[in-house]
Amino acid sequence: MLDTTPLTAAVDQFADRLRAAPQSRLQRGAAAAALEVAREMSGWAQRLESPEVEPEAVRVMPDAGMFAAADQLTVAGRDLGVALRDADDLVRAVEMVESAMKRAGV
Repeated sequence: MLDTTPLTAAVDQFADRLRAAPQSRLQRGAAAAALEVAREMSGWAQRLESPEVEPEAVRVMPDAGMFAAADQLTVAGRDLGVALRDADDLVRAVEMVESAMKRAGV
């Protein structure tokens, strides 16, 4: 079993920073960056868990508002962590989260 602690740590750090961020920062794009990476991780997890599903059938995480972005990020990150089996994919997932955190400015 793959140890996905690095992904969990990166997701938790990003989510904690979002929760501590002022509303103005969330409105300026931090929440959008979090939702974007959450959607990407959610789709990736779905494709790993059900490779037979057509790409257009992958469910897209809804926009539940800027105050829910941290929770959506956490859920998607945990789901992807459970689905990952490859160390290279783990590295890519961590880099994806860290990049989104930089874009978010938190």
